[in-house]
Amino acid sequence: MDARIDVLPTPAEIELIPANYFAPLPREEIFARDAPLEIDLGCGDGSFLAALAERFPERNFLGIEKLLGRVESACRKAARRDLRNVRVIRIESTYAIEYLLPPGSAAVVHLLFPDPWPKKKHRRRRIVTPAFLTTVHRLLAPAGRFRIATDQENYFHAIREVIVAAEFVELPAEEENSPLTTFEKRFRAQGAPIYRLLLEKVA
Repeated sequence: MDARIDVLPTPAEIELIPANYFAPLPREEIFARDAPLEIDLGCGDGSFLAALAERFPERNFLGIEKLLGRVESACRKAARRDLRNVRVIRIESTYAIEYLLPPGSAAVVHLLFPDPWPKKKHRRRRIVTPAFLTTVHRLLAPAGRFRIATDQENYFHAIREVIVAAEFVELPAEEENSPLTTFEKRFRAQGAPIYRLLLEKVA
């Protein structure tokens, strides 16, 4: 009687490559099973994504990242840990959530330490805008949550200023017992304060 040998997934199996980048992704193409979906926008090297997926195997986790080297790193981390509840897609976050991901599909969206573009002349490049928040609102399921963290106080206040009360209610953003991103580890080592927002979708 042959013993079944479990084979670890390969990084290529972790990476999600849509058949069509110009049409909405069917939910079953992202994950075969039906489970709460968490999305990590700009997942970087995948440290946070993999640690969170390992902690919550009953949930699905999708990492979105535009840089090839970071996508490869995130896929390797998930494959080494045998995380079958992780997929990573190489694409711009704003495009993915506006055009690829089904409305109402995400239980939680994470935006952790986005590029702050601190110079005034560059601030128009910041990802968080009223239009972006409306797109996140559409992506979230009823009562879905949007978690934001930054080390830049002025960016934190700028984000709060563009939140629309009809779309989100702000909840107390106490420091959660969740894994740290590579950036947060670096900022904490430097003694930098961390500013957090926890928003809940208003139906």
